Amino acid sequence: MFRLSQISRLSVLTNREFSTKIENSNLQISPDFINRNPRNLERMRIGYKPDGYHVEKSGRRFWHKLKLTQSGRYAYASVEHFENGEVLKASTLEWALKKQLYKCNDSIAFYNLGRVLADRCLKAGLIEMYSNIEPPKPDGKVAKFLKGLQEGGVVLEEPPQFKPARPWDQYRPEKPWEITD
Repeated sequence: MFRLSQISRLSVLTNREFSTKIENSNLQISPDFINRNPRNLERMRIGYKPDGYHVEKSGRRFWHKLKLTQSGRYAYASVEHFENGEVLKASTLEWALKKQLYKCNDSIAFYNLGRVLADRCLKAGLIEMYSNIEPPKPDGKVAKFLKGLQEGGVVLEEPPQFKPARPWDQYRPEKPWEITD
């Protein structure tokens, strides 16, 4: 335990330490830049995107894929990365969402599940993702889920991967990292 005299001595010492000025003349910016964000190349559209095999039924040409699963009582939605697996998930089984719903598997639950997943995606920086989910009915549960996701600001299409132009190509696509006015 500290006594009052010890605490006052400690506060005086810390005030002296913080009151000294630090000279910035010795600080230099490093010429080498190390990118610690593994998703940065995907956001710039130059990262590796798997092509899959041409005989595969569903294909694997995506960075992030939307998945929707329905059980007897609950609905589960997740975003899956092609290498690292599940990145984000939301479910009507979660208590915060479950206590706001009348039923956990009706169309309103699916709509709100889409809104919650869209909010989590935007907070994580996922704006675009691949979705092969086709709603069986135009006004059904799955259609409401996709509507809630799109109204939340998520685009259900990924941009194509940038492939550098070869010298003999006639068409040269615009580079995604260059800003044109």
